[in-house]
Amino acid sequence: MLNALYITRQESYLHKERETIVIKNGDEKLGQFPAINIGSITCFGQVSVSPFLMGYCAEQGIGLSFYTEYGRFLARVQGRQAGNVLLRRVQYRWADKEDKSVAIARLIVAAKIANSRSVVLRELRNHGENVGLSKASDKLATNLRRVKNAQTVAEAMGMEGDAAASYFSVFNELIREPHFNFSGRIRRPPTDPVNALLSFVYSLITQECISALQGVGLDPYVGFLHQDRPGRASLALDLLEEFRAPWADRFVLTLINRRQVQLKDFKQEASGAYRLKDDARKTFLVAYQERKQTEIMHPYLQEQIPIGLLPHSQAMLLARHIRGDTEFYTPYLLK
Repeated sequence: MLNALYITRQESYLHKERETIVIKNGDEKLGQFPAINIGSITCFGQVSVSPFLMGYCAEQGIGLSFYTEYGRFLARVQGRQAGNVLLRRVQYRWADKEDKSVAIARLIVAAKIANSRSVVLRELRNHGENVGLSKASDKLATNLRRVKNAQTVAEAMGMEGDAAASYFSVFNELIREPHFNFSGRIRRPPTDPVNALLSFVYSLITQECISALQGVGLDPYVGFLHQDRPGRASLALDLLEEFRAPWADRFVLTLINRRQVQLKDFKQEASGAYRLKDDARKTFLVAYQERKQTEIMHPYLQEQIPIGLLPHSQAMLLARHIRGDTEFYTPYLLK
């Protein structure tokens, strides 16, 4: 797993100088890094990138993404599609077949529900009995039993939505910092600091999933759980479901409960949306990169891997299943 560059200083300019990436602001050189050590570049706000560097990133598989100054995803530079076209042809055929799609969708939804329940149960173990959390855990267990009987993707998606409602109904119980309050998941726009953090980290991990799927030769825009929609990376969103609770949600809870981010780190726009301020966004990104380096034991591969490689490991397992190398897709489960 290579290094990631996060460019947050406004009016910065990136260009290629021999085999290095140079970052400048006006006449001031902010940094120069060997390109061989860089895995991705994420730009926030008014950041310019030379066409030659864009082309180089595309050729070398270096992820290059652009966000607004406040963290809303805009675009990414994409090079040639990797992998065998035969794999993608099978993917497209499966996506058009209800039985193939629902078989994978059930597993993804089951993993999401199980991982959400694991987060709730961990809170109960660490902080004692809580009626609301216990009821939510029971509801999630019921959803988990029901999802294996889903006959269509729509049924599986409905069960996922029901489970998510139960989980987020008690999410505020997981927040130990009294100044933060969460009353429900609100996406566009996020109208409180907790939702702003969740949306930001979900967006970052989604881009990791897109890169991982492209890396194994799958099309990130044709999914099995999420339906096709112009511009939506449906398969990447499928993969994201497995990581929401164990990676994204726990990361946000850690930032809040350890007071690494505070209410003063946010500003509210005229639209009502909450966004991280510049310095706080840097704190967030540093902590996110550190979290990606944390090693875990993959429950299926039985190998120690950094959390940041989870999208790649799951994309690889999904590609193996679609190729016919394995009978089932094995989603990621929190242990």
